[in-house]
Amino acid sequence: MHNFKELKVWQKTRVMVKGVYVLSSKLPKSEKYNLVSQMQSCAVSVMSNIAEGAGRGTDADFARFLDMALGSSYELESQLIVSTDLEYIDHKDFDMIIEKLSEVQKMLIGLINKLRGKN
Repeated sequence: MHNFKELKVWQKTRVMVKGVYVLSSKLPKSEKYNLVSQMQSCAVSVMSNIAEGAGRGTDADFARFLDMALGSSYELESQLIVSTDLEYIDHKDFDMIIEKLSEVQKMLIGLINKLRGKN
């Protein structure tokens, strides 16, 4: 078992989640139950799956939850791209949050590989 609050990837994800909430609040009210809720849900899912996996008893279980976190991160990335395509968010905000998201994704992949004994 790992203390999820001590994991750098969870700490970085926590910062990213706040950024997603701030950014998604700028979207039109008509997207409240669509893109906004989807983006927020995916961001929280990344953070939650890291925490839940850290509480599991084996590295294999932890890696499985990190896989789910990674999947949610890619889903969030797609929603951010759509939001930019629709001009709901500007490129500066997009670049800022994508930079954080990409860092989280790389950390997740690295941790998954470590837990599975891959180099």
